Amino acid sequence: DIRRQVLTLWQTAIIRSERPRIEDEVLGGLQYHEATLMDVIPPLNAEIAERLGCGDRPMVRPGSWIGGDRDGNPYVTGDVVRFATGQAAALLHRHYADQLRLLEQELSLSQRLVEVPAELRDLADSLAEADEPGAVAREDVPFRRAVRVVRRRLAERESSLSSSGSSPGAVLAAGGVDDEASAPAPYTSPAQMLADLEVIDAALGEVGGDLLRTPRLRDLRWAVRTFGFHLQALDMRQNSESHEELLGELFALAGVSEDYAALDEDTRVKLLLTELSHDRPLLGPRAELSETASRELGVMRAAAAAVDLLGPEVVPHYIVSMCGSVSDLLEPAILLREVGLFSGDPAEPRSDVRLIPLLETIDDLAAGPGILDAALAIPQFRALVRGQGDVLEVMLGYSDSNKDGGYLAANWALYEAERDLAESAARAGVHLRYFHGRGGAVGRGGGNSYDAILAQPPGAVQGALRITEQGEVISAKYSEPQRARRNLEALVAATLEASLLDVEGLGEDAGEAYEVMAELARLGREAYASLVHSDPGFIEYFTTSTPVSEIGELNIGSRPTSRKQTAGVEDLRAIPWVLSWSQSRVMLPGWFGVGTALRQWVDGEGSAGSAAGSSAGSSPEERLATLRRLYADWPFLRTTLSNMAQVMAKADMDLAGRYASLVPDAEVGRRIHGVISEEFDLAREMLLSVTGHETLLDDNPALARSVRNRFPYLEPLNVLQVELLRRYRAGDEDPEVRTGIQLTMNGLATALRNSG
Repeated sequence: DIRRQVLTLWQTAIIRSERPRIEDEVLGGLQYHEATLMDVIPPLNAEIAERLGCGDRPMVRPGSWIGGDRDGNPYVTGDVVRFATGQAAALLHRHYADQLRLLEQELSLSQRLVEVPAELRDLADSLAEADEPGAVAREDVPFRRAVRVVRRRLAERESSLSSSGSSPGAVLAAGGVDDEASAPAPYTSPAQMLADLEVIDAALGEVGGDLLRTPRLRDLRWAVRTFGFHLQALDMRQNSESHEELLGELFALAGVSEDYAALDEDTRVKLLLTELSHDRPLLGPRAELSETASRELGVMRAAAAAVDLLGPEVVPHYIVSMCGSVSDLLEPAILLREVGLFSGDPAEPRSDVRLIPLLETIDDLAAGPGILDAALAIPQFRALVRGQGDVLEVMLGYSDSNKDGGYLAANWALYEAERDLAESAARAGVHLRYFHGRGGAVGRGGGNSYDAILAQPPGAVQGALRITEQGEVISAKYSEPQRARRNLEALVAATLEASLLDVEGLGEDAGEAYEVMAELARLGREAYASLVHSDPGFIEYFTTSTPVSEIGELNIGSRPTSRKQTAGVEDLRAIPWVLSWSQSRVMLPGWFGVGTALRQWVDGEGSAGSAAGSSAGSSPEERLATLRRLYADWPFLRTTLSNMAQVMAKADMDLAGRYASLVPDAEVGRRIHGVISEEFDLAREMLLSVTGHETLLDDNPALARSVRNRFPYLEPLNVLQVELLRRYRAGDEDPEVRTGIQLTMNGLATALRNSG
């Protein structure tokens, strides 16, 4: 009954009364595996392999850093790592047990009617069942008995882990294997389970051809190839500053260096390489550590235990946030060595864990190729990469680069970094894989994933990439099987296209296009910095005209809203930064500075004498024509401006003016709102001029209609939120005021979508 459902929804609390624990976030992420991904990914991988003839290697694999990302999150501990990996494995084991039980019911073939292949018979006979009730009846159905062997070996794996105290969870009892038959050997690796399933599949093909090869068995085989026994990779992440502090303590205790932080870069690198040339740990088991160091090493030990239990695929990546030097990249290897995940050897160091630099700020993106060149010139590091298949991964941060330099400069810095990093890797004979740290909002790299992949520079997508799906985007894309399949297909299609085709499409015009974008990025960054980093009233305006202070009370995640307790925007996390501007309907991270950059470039300001200036023409008309041509021909510029149009369509400067009235210094509020409004009008004017459209989203009427239809519901929420913020900040202690603020935030975020 629809009315009952609506009434139930009205009486359901939609805001949390307390901040979620990391364990809650782990379970929240796993629900998408249970709802869709475990059923959708294996058949997709099977179909890709069949159509492309690319063997048995899965093209799509899931991963997560919920429970492994301790960058700015002090609540990640060894117990959390054990919980995250254990719950994922438990969920997967339940899935395998359920699928095997159903498969056993399907395979009723009788040996009286088919000639049973010898290998299948050997598998079926490997489990002694003579004393079981019904054993004689089962003798006639060898395929069912073979599946039962697989079920029993999987159950024995769980049983052996339980008895050793290492179990990821008592999960296989639901599988229905509860007899007293003699126990078969437990599986020690996914490869063993896959081998048994391959025997069953081959036998079905032999007795009945492809017709008897059931989709369930095919999908189960591909599930084992894709998920192993771990379900998803758990990425470890920590920032370079924390590594420096931790190693300073460890080196001092071990007598290696009394003041590691005071060493220059060359001395640090030399010390790290010396330490990584052997396997001797820094610390004995009874070393007395600070609370922070104990927690950090506890996380690493839990990761090592997960690898022992579930295989190296469970913790394959270690991401170094704010990686600005070679020493930053090498430091985690010391921690990996301490827990047995790195084998030191001057000639052939070994580790199954990839060290991944995360380049976040615009300056770090620019420095990235130099860091890569220097690291790959070190014989030990080059040997480490060689031992990992000559594949090196680099993560690109979309959020901090945008907050650092603005929308246009960040997008171009990412493009340039990808192009230059790929060239550095190619010179060293290394295959480079990018990990795109995109958020849901355009200001955090959001937007259409298919278009974003096709907008990468040539050589950036070399048959593989990793990409994050965050926040409300996960629910929108992966909560329903057909939608999840569509979104994954789009990612695969774009990856193949970008790898195999010339999707940039610039040809001989590439040099001119790059120069034009470099100049636009510089102008945009200057315009952005003049407000965000240089205007003395900006911090007051931002913190009082937006609900950024109240967002910390919204209980939307386990991490603090800032990395450090400072008043600046530098240490503010990307989600509250973007969400604050979204709530106040300014949407500043997705467009500010672009209008000024386009206008100044078209008018010839700031680029006199540059190659871009001369090649693009001297008159404003000629230069505008150049931008229009690049917009039409270049996926990068087209995607960048299209995403900007989507953001601007959701902005409302009149409503933003209401939020400006919250600023205690009225003059500051009026002045900065005036700057923002003027830039918004200019950005819209220049965007329409370059694209040739009459209105925002002119080329996407479906999205335009969707946005327009939401507006009547948004304005009352904004007006109400402004008044509630005014009362709350004036000291109104009525709990309904605080609740009302949270409800309006939730409503606006839901309606605006990709808002954080």
